[in-house]
Amino acid sequence: MYIAEMLGITKTFGDLVANDRVDFQLRKGEIHALLGENGAGKTTLMRILYGLYHQDTGTIKIEEKPVDIRSPKDAIANGIGMVTQHFALVPPLSVAENVVLGYTDSFVLNRAAIEEKVGDAAKRFGIHIDPKSLVRHLAVGQRQRVEILKALYRNARILILDEPTAVLVPQEVDALFETLNRLKTEGLSVIFISHKLYEVTQITDRVTVLRDGKLIGTVNTADVNQSALAAMMVGRETFGVTRQTETLGENKVTLQINSICVNNDQGLKALTNISLDVNAGEILGIAGVGGNGQKELAEALCGVRTCSSGSIHLMGEELLGRTPAQFTQAGMGRIPEDRHEGMVADLTVTENLALEHLNEYTKNGVLNHKAIRSQAEKLIDQFQIKAQPNDSVRTLSGGNMQKVLLARVLSRNPKALIVPQPTRGLDVGATEYVRQQLLEQRNRGAAVLLISEDLDEILALSDRIAVIYEGEIVGIMAADEATPERLGLLMSGAVKEH
Repeated sequence: MYIAEMLGITKTFGDLVANDRVDFQLRKGEIHALLGENGAGKTTLMRILYGLYHQDTGTIKIEEKPVDIRSPKDAIANGIGMVTQHFALVPPLSVAENVVLGYTDSFVLNRAAIEEKVGDAAKRFGIHIDPKSLVRHLAVGQRQRVEILKALYRNARILILDEPTAVLVPQEVDALFETLNRLKTEGLSVIFISHKLYEVTQITDRVTVLRDGKLIGTVNTADVNQSALAAMMVGRETFGVTRQTETLGENKVTLQINSICVNNDQGLKALTNISLDVNAGEILGIAGVGGNGQKELAEALCGVRTCSSGSIHLMGEELLGRTPAQFTQAGMGRIPEDRHEGMVADLTVTENLALEHLNEYTKNGVLNHKAIRSQAEKLIDQFQIKAQPNDSVRTLSGGNMQKVLLARVLSRNPKALIVPQPTRGLDVGATEYVRQQLLEQRNRGAAVLLISEDLDEILALSDRIAVIYEGEIVGIMAADEATPERLGLLMSGAVKEH
């Protein structure tokens, strides 16, 4: 029996057909992945099930009875809960208060009573969380647990998780999967929206794939591998952009980092005596669990964050103490970790492509708009950006935003490239494109420092791998000597190889 069915669902936004006669069927007690590239229609379909949108045509059935879901209140009444990527929690309130918020008829809350009730519910569902904790003091993974508990407390039998691992570090992902498997054994049905193939194959029972708003098919996870799922998602066998094993040219050091020490935003030491050499025509991967100094390292190497000591040489030129603009002029390219931070959302694609280089288009204080537009058209074509020159950047998908950033930086042919988390949140097609661009930079002789929490990415692209733990480099090795097990031990601080 299906606990939920969505039959012939169509949803349009103006001329855009987000869902085109899609069927989706969920069994009781299964974890069912909804897989597809960004813009495939996954989130729209689930927003319809949760009442945030209403379908133009099509039927929804819960336990074989047709239902009309026009609001989240209707969805909750039908036993449907949803946890989005952006949590709807009130940070100054406690876990217990957040869980019962909007789900109590009383004007006066008996704090002790609700803490006891929420604590009992957390135990029953096997969710480890202190009901008395203030949400603002919780890590991201713990906040997600509060959202899941909130849905279950409202008697959800169907739980929709929208890209639940996008904000989690590997250990938190393991904890989430443990929780989901436990809930599944108790009869909960989970819809897992994702574009991460290895997670889908690890956690789910069945997979439904959408492409361009259409249903491609539903398969048993046990019957398919990642390559087959990738082909369903993007319409072709794609999978696996990896470096060629040969190294390029002589080992000429382009970027030399000597004993840099850096503080974090709280003034505490984030990096201690980091020394690294990155050669021309090499990708040096930095592996590590998030929060071990990667952000500070990327910012220090672009002049955005001050080093308290040490030196940074690019082609023999000392850059320490210079401004970010001077780093760029010296030949340092940087793809910001947060693509939204790297652009101005209200400006057009053309304007964003010219940012950081406006001086080149200015004569006697006047901007040459024709030259800016001409260069933008060239880059849109060269980097396959799905956008018009005058489109506002805020209307672009994550993959196309990342292409705008790549176009702006890579078109300058930087001598060294600092790339933190370049494919975070991107789908298979966009990830493949970004990785290919990084390999092309390596092949033309740039020194690439790749900082990523995705071990598969590090192993696929890097010539050498350094591991960072608590702000120190704890091991450096050739990529062909690295295994996930060896890297995992270094990343967890269990061993040091220096």
